[in-house]
Order: sequence, then structure tokens, then C-alpha cells
Amino acid sequence: MASTETKATRDDLAGLEAGLDALDAVDVRRSPVREILVKKTLPPVLAVALVLAVWQLLVSAGVTEENKLPPLTAVWDSLSDMWVKGTLVEVIWTSVSRGLLGFLLALAIGTPLGLLVARVKFVRAAIGPILQGLQSLPSVAWVPPAVLWFGLNDAMMFTVILLGAVPSIANGLVSGIDQVPPLYLRAGRTLGATGIKGVWHVVVPAALPGYVAGLKQGWAFSWRSLMAAEIIASSPDLGLGLGQLLENGRNNIDLPGVFLAIILILVVGIAIDLLIFSPLERYVLRSRGLLVTS
Repeated sequence: MASTETKATRDDLAGLEAGLDALDAVDVRRSPVREILVKKTLPPVLAVALVLAVWQLLVSAGVTEENKLPPLTAVWDSLSDMWVKGTLVEVIWTSVSRGLLGFLLALAIGTPLGLLVARVKFVRAAIGPILQGLQSLPSVAWVPPAVLWFGLNDAMMFTVILLGAVPSIANGLVSGIDQVPPLYLRAGRTLGATGIKGVWHVVVPAALPGYVAGLKQGWAFSWRSLMAAEIIASSPDLGLGLGQLLENGRNNIDLPGVFLAIILILVVGIAIDLLIFSPLERYVLRSRGLLVTS
């Protein structure tokens, strides 16, 4: 009987050791640049090319009128005209600089707020439902009160961005902390990582995947909030951003200009995600063995 139990224990240990060896053997190498380009860049490029081809086909076949869907050449002419006048980069930078600065402010506010909500039960009970409600509230709803509070200036823009992005970042961090295994917290306390040390060395690193997901969503909310504010609260004092460009196209009945603004808004939002947040997310996942390269 005793020999049987010893053999079973030995088999269990052997199975555990084999499982750990398999985990160690997981290939987490970096993908070559060419492989990344083929797998990550080529599919969306082909999708965009397909959309543009269908767009041009609809116009050329006369399926839709040009006052409803402008030809690609007209949109290209609008882009070329802005480039020649030297306003294209300025318009894009006006919105991008506002969006990034607003996002950094939201990051500085949402991160400690998320930690507080996640770690203090009373604060979670009091503020948690409010953060969830604010995240579901459309950002455009904050534009009228922000205009009344601050007038047509950058403070109004940043207020709308903060109210849209802070709840998303805070909720992302709370979700990440909630998924931290209790074993990590107990091990940290055993090693003396309590209080601020425990948060810095155990909680935040373990919650990084959820936190980064919250950051990606926070940027999306920041960009959407900014565009809503720029479209509704247009003013010469604010400078010409992508949202104002879209609104000006509508006011001037310039359909190619409207579609150009929409395309630029889409391209900038995707570019920021691909250049900043997607690499950050891959790094975090790869460092934890969660991103396996086949």
C-alpha cells in the first residue's frame, strides 16, 4: 500500500516537472520584421485596398450619385490642396497634440483613482458604480456643460477628454487588479511587500495586462471625446483640428472634404494604436509568456 502511494506521488511529481519543462520550452522569440509586416500589416492594407476599389467601382458604375459618395479623385484633390497650402500637417498636429496631452492627463488621474477603487472597499462601493456609469455615458453629452463652464477654449476640450477617458483607464486598472491571483499577494506580504511596496512591486506588475487594455480603451475614448468636442464646439480661437475640418466640410457642402476628414480621423486613431499601444501590449504579454510565436 505504501509503495503504491509512493509510486503515485513520484508519478505526480514527474508529471508536474514535465509540465514545467513544457512551459519553459514555449517559444517566446521576437517575430522577424518581415513576418510582422506580412501577418499584421498586409491584411489591413489589403482590406483598405478592397474598400477603396469597391468605393471607386460604385462611383464609376453610377450606382450612387457624386453628391452622396464623391469619387476618390475628388478626395485626393482635397488632400493635395491641403498639402500644397501647408495646412494638412498643422490640422493633424492640432488634434493629435490635444488628444495625447489629454490622454496623459487622464492617465495621471485615472491610474491613482483606479488603485484607490481597487484597494479600498469603501471607495469601490461609493465610486465604482459611478465610474461604470460614466464609462457608458457618451462623451458628446459633456460638450454642452463644458462649453458653459469654460467657454470655447482648450480647457473645455481637455475637460471633455478627461471625462471620457479617466473612467475607462480607472476601470481597466481595477479589472486588472481584480484578476491578480491571491497567491501573489500572500507571497508578497510574506516577503515584506506591504502597503505602497506591495502595490508597486506586486499588484501593478501583476495587473499590467488588464491595465494596458484599459489604456488602449482610454486612448479610444480620448480620441472620440476630442472629435466630438471639436465638431460641436467649433471656433476660430481653437485653431483648425480634424473635427473642425469635418464640420467646415459640412457647412460648406464639401462632401470630398467631409470624407477626407473622416479618413484622416480614422487613420490617426489607428496609427496611434499601432505605433504605441499595440507594441506595448505585445511587450507585456510576451514578457509573461502569454504571447506565443508559432
